[in-house]
Amino acid sequence: KAKSPETKYFVREIERNDGSVLRLKQCYIGDVGCVVWDAAIVLAKYLETAEFYDPAAGVNAWSASSVLELGAGTGAAGLMAAALGGRVTVTDLEDLQPLLRANIGENQALVTSGSVTAKVLKWGEDVSEFLPSPRFVLMADCIYYEQSVVPLVETLKLLSGPETCIICCYEQRTEGGNPEVERRFFELLQQNFSCEKIPADRQDPEFSSPDIHILHIRKRKT
Repeated sequence: KAKSPETKYFVREIERNDGSVLRLKQCYIGDVGCVVWDAAIVLAKYLETAEFYDPAAGVNAWSASSVLELGAGTGAAGLMAAALGGRVTVTDLEDLQPLLRANIGENQALVTSGSVTAKVLKWGEDVSEFLPSPRFVLMADCIYYEQSVVPLVETLKLLSGPETCIICCYEQRTEGGNPEVERRFFELLQQNFSCEKIPADRQDPEFSSPDIHILHIRKRKT
C-alpha cells in the first residue's frame, strides 16, 4: 500500500555551539508549518548567543524560565530553548501537533534540565491555560498572513505580562501583500508594545542575514 504523502519527512539539522545537533523533521509536502524556515534557524541560534547563554560567565537566561513558542511549526526555536534549560511549550494548530510531537521525540535526549510539551493554541482565542504570563514568547516567521494579524496581536496582548520578552524573528519579504501585512502588524503592535531591533553584531555570527530581523518586543507600561 502506497504511503500517504504526509508521512514523508526529511531532516534538517541545526548544530548547537556545544557540538550536539537538533534534528528537525519536516514534510516534503504540506503547508507553511511543515518546513524549517530560515528565520527559525536564525532565531534558534540567537537563543544561544552570550547575551542569553554563556556557561563560562554563569549566564543562562533560559534555565527554569517559562517559554512559549507561537506558530511553532517544526518547533526549532522552542526545542533549542528547551535544550538550553527552558520550560517550554511549543504551540501551533491541531494539524501540526503530530509533527511537533515527532520533533520533541527526536530531540528528547538533548533536553536534560529543561522540558518541552506541544499544545494547540489558536491565535485570538482563550489563552488562560498558558498563564501566568511566560518569561519569553518566541515567534519565527509568524507575520505573513493578513487574516492572522489582528488575532496574533490580540494573543500577544493576552499572553504578555510586565516581565515578558517577546523575541520575534522574521524574514522581510517584498513580494505580494507581504510588506502591507508587516506594516499592519507593526502598526497594531505599537499601540501596546515597544520594539527593539537587535543589530547583527548581537546575533549568531554565522546564522544571520540582512533580510532576517530579530526584535525584542515588550508590553508598554500602562
